[in-house]
Amino acid sequence: MLTHTDLKKGTQFIYENQPWEVVEALLVKMAQRRPVIQTKIKNLIDGRFQEKNFQQGDVFNEAELIKKDIKFLYSTPARGGANTAQYFFCEEKDPSKRFSFTENQLGKQAKFFKPNSLVQGIIFDEKIINVVAPIKVQLKVKESPPGIKGDRAQGGTKEAILESGVAIQVPLFIEEGDVIEVNTELGEYVKRASE
Repeated sequence: MLTHTDLKKGTQFIYENQPWEVVEALLVKMAQRRPVIQTKIKNLIDGRFQEKNFQQGDVFNEAELIKKDIKFLYSTPARGGANTAQYFFCEEKDPSKRFSFTENQLGKQAKFFKPNSLVQGIIFDEKIINVVAPIKVQLKVKESPPGIKGDRAQGGTKEAILESGVAIQVPLFIEEGDVIEVNTELGEYVKRASE
């Protein structure tokens, strides 16, 4: 059992019969009252966020989640009535077992998925409910304007489009065809990958 003080960033617990993960947590002591944990939590099934305060006496079951390697296949862009892109996956060893998630469910990490790459599927009650990308991935730069000559003391950046279709800021020395390492949690350039 988890108490309200166990709800720290990254903790996964059952709330309203569904698995949630703590994204932010702050202990707040109010005058003449008991301390409260102010949290921002993410539903691991549908991807929605909620801000919630938990108090002394609140108890939760820890979410028993299993992780398993699955393969990202492809994505389809949002069109017409569908306001979000769909991402399709299959089991690592059995391509006939396919399933999909929306961009809303997966969050911003989805933009860094590369076709045929392995990611972690999260299993709850024997069903894959969500996907987690590796924290760092290597992606090839598909489009990148040339760097502007001038004062390099400032260490400028430019926008580059990666093979997954996402645009991020990269240093001026990065060129088309370079393979770079990207932090999927922050959506930021880390370094040029050694080849």
